[in-house]
Amino acid sequence: MKFSAYNQSDKQQIKKLFESVFSESEALGEGILIAGLVIDLMNTTKDQDIFGFVARDKDKIIGCIFFTRLSFNTPIEAFILSPVAVDTKYQRKGIGQKLINYGLGVLKKNGVQLAFTYGDPHYYSKVGFSSIDEDVVKAPHYLTQPEGCCANH
Repeated sequence: MKFSAYNQSDKQQIKKLFESVFSESEALGEGILIAGLVIDLMNTTKDQDIFGFVARDKDKIIGCIFFTRLSFNTPIEAFILSPVAVDTKYQRKGIGQKLINYGLGVLKKNGVQLAFTYGDPHYYSKVGFSSIDEDVVKAPHYLTQPEGCCANH
C-alpha cells in the first residue's frame, strides 16, 4: 500500500473510484453526481486551494481524499476534508483512516492549522477530529446534523 499526492494522470481512475463507491453505497445517480463533483474540483480549483491524496495497491487507486481551502475573516490556514472514497473491496481495513492521517500530516507540514469535515463524529474521532459547535465555527451551509461537524487542530 502506497500513499501519495494525486497526479493529473490519475483523474480518470479517481473519477471511476468515486462513481463506483457512491453508486454502490447510494445509487447510480449519486455516483455519477459525486464523480462529476470530483472532476470539477480537480479541474477548477487553484493548486494552492486543494490537496488530493490517493492510496494505491500496486498500480490501482483504491482510495482518494480531497481537502479544499476554507476562508474565514481571520488569517488562518484551514481546509475541509471532502469527499472521501475507498474501493468497497478494501473497506473496513483501516485504509481510509491511514489515508486521512497521511493527508493531515502533509497539511501540517504545509502550515495548515485547522482541518474540518462533516460526517460521523465516531469515525472521524479515530483520526483526531472532534465535534465542534456552530457557535465556535459557523458552517458554510445549513447542516441537517450539526453534531456531524468536526475539526482537527
